[in-house]
Amino acid sequence: MHIICRFQKSLLTTYVVNKDERGRKQMRLISLINISISILFTIFYFHQFVYLIVPLFTKRKKVNVNDKENKFAVLIAARNEEKVITKLIESIRTQKYPKEQVSIFVVADNCTDQTAVLARSAGAIVYERFDKEKIGKGYALHFLLNQIFQSHNRNEFDGYFVFDADNLLDPMYIYEMNQMFNEGHPVITSYRNSKNYGTNWISAGYSLWFLRESAHMNRPRTLINTGCTVSGTGFLISKDIIIQENGWNFFLLTEDIEFSVYHAIQGNRIAYCHRAIFYDEQPTTFAQSWRQRMRWAKGFYQVFFKYGDKLFLNIFSKPSFWCYDLFVKIMPTRAIGAISLSINLILIVLYASQGNDVTAELNVIWRLLGTAYLINFGFGLITTLTEWKNIHCHSFLKVIYMFTFPIFIWTYTPISIVAIFTPVKWKPVHHTQSITIEDVLS
Repeated sequence: MHIICRFQKSLLTTYVVNKDERGRKQMRLISLINISISILFTIFYFHQFVYLIVPLFTKRKKVNVNDKENKFAVLIAARNEEKVITKLIESIRTQKYPKEQVSIFVVADNCTDQTAVLARSAGAIVYERFDKEKIGKGYALHFLLNQIFQSHNRNEFDGYFVFDADNLLDPMYIYEMNQMFNEGHPVITSYRNSKNYGTNWISAGYSLWFLRESAHMNRPRTLINTGCTVSGTGFLISKDIIIQENGWNFFLLTEDIEFSVYHAIQGNRIAYCHRAIFYDEQPTTFAQSWRQRMRWAKGFYQVFFKYGDKLFLNIFSKPSFWCYDLFVKIMPTRAIGAISLSINLILIVLYASQGNDVTAELNVIWRLLGTAYLINFGFGLITTLTEWKNIHCHSFLKVIYMFTFPIFIWTYTPISIVAIFTPVKWKPVHHTQSITIEDVLS
C-alpha cells in the first residue's frame, strides 16, 4: 500500500511538473510569436519613420511649366447636405482662378431635403439621383459623370475635381492645383485640413490623422517620386484618366483606397500638392465615428481581398515601392495585432489559473501597449509641431489633443475586429458646420 501511495504521489508530482513545464513552453511560444510580429511590423512600417525626415533633406524640384489655365469640372456628391453645400459652392466661386474655367456639378443623391434647390440657387448644375439599391459615393460619382458625358463634350474639361459637400477650399486651391496639373500629373491629391479641429478629442483625432497623412506621408512620397494615396476627397483627375475608364468605376465601401490601389497597379502615379489646402468636417460623437470607421475598416478588407494579390505581385514584377507602401497600408494589421493581444491575455489568464506567477508576462503586455502609445504620441507630437500654424484652434487644445491622439487610434482596434464579422452598408455622415472659409481661418 505504501508503495502504491508513493507511486501515485510520484505520478502526481510528475504531472504537475510536466503541466507547469507545458505552461512555460506555451508562454515562451507566445513570447516568440510576439517578438516575431513586432519585428515584422517594424520592418513593414519602418519607411513611415523615414518619411518624417525626407522633407529635411529633399526639396521638390521646380518644373518649368506653361501658365495654361485649364478648364475644370468640380464633382460634388451630396446626400442631405443642405446645411453645408452652399458654403462649399461659395468657396469654389470665390477662387482666385478664372470663374469661366470652372463648372460646378452636384449629384443630389437620394436627398429628402433642400440640397438640390440650394445647390442650384448657389450656381451649380444639379442632377438628382434616386436609387435605394446602389448606395454610396462611388455610385453617385458614376451617375454624375454619365450625366455630364450626355450633356457635355468629353473633351470639354481638362480635369475633374472631387469634393464632399462639407468641404471648404482655400482661395488659392484651384490655382495651386492647376500649377501642378500643368506639370503633367494625371492624378493629384491635396492638403487635407479640418473645419472643426478643436471641437473635441474625436474631431482632433481625425484631423491629426489627416494632417499627418498629408504632411508626413503624401508629401515625402512626392518628394521621392513615389505614388501617393487619395483620401476621401480633395483630388483632381485628368480627363485622359476619366475617358480611359469611362467615368468612375470604384464602388467598394472605401472607393478612395480602391481608386488609389487600382492606379498603383496600373502605374498612373498620384502626386500631391502641399500648397493646395482644403478643409472638411470631422465627426464629433463616438457613435458617428464608430459607424464611419466601421465602413472604412470593412472597405479596407474589401480592397485587400480584391486587389491584394495583384498589388503584392507588382512589388516584385515592376518593381514598385508604391505598391509595397499601399500593400502594407491595406493589410489587416490592426486585426492581427488585436487577435495577438487577445491570445496573449487568454493564455495569461489560463496560466495564472494554474497558480503560476504571471507578473513578467503582464509586464510584457504593458510594455507593448506603452510602446504603441509612445509611437502614436510621437506621430501626433511631430505633426502638431510641424503643422502648428495650420491647426485652427486654441494652443492649449493643440497640446491636449496630442495626448488623446493615441487613444483615438486605439479605438480603431475593436472597430477592425467587429468589422470582420459584421455586414456593413454605406451610411451618410451628417454635417452641421455651416461656416465659411473666413470663419475657419479666423
